[in-house]
Amino acid sequence: MEKELIFNSDLHFEHKQWRRELFFWEDEIKSFRNRLVELVNRWTNKTVLAQLDHYQNQFKIQEEAINELLDDINLHEINISEHSKKGEDVLDTSVVKKHIEFRNHMDTQRRIYNELKKEFFRFLSEYM
Repeated sequence: MEKELIFNSDLHFEHKQWRRELFFWEDEIKSFRNRLVELVNRWTNKTVLAQLDHYQNQFKIQEEAINELLDDINLHEINISEHSKKGEDVLDTSVVKKHIEFRNHMDTQRRIYNELKKEFFRFLSEYM
């Protein structure tokens, strides 16, 4: 059975996709924060304000996760470039394992973020 080769360019391509997705999330969060400001100015109900605070905190947590993911991507890109400088286009097993773990982490973060968005949109539809 032949092993599949994974090249630096394959991982680099996936990193570029992830970066675009993370930057998009950052932009969305800015938009969501604008909605929060509108609601803070509209509502005085303590229950609603507590929910607004909850979402503000969740968006902060997401921003921190995004920054961490971007940092991890950059570190992995540095590792890939080190291999490229040595003329190694095929990565070793440990680097690929780490990339797969990172891919799983990205999938998990994607689910968390999408669930937060759905929850926030339900909230907006009720209070906007």
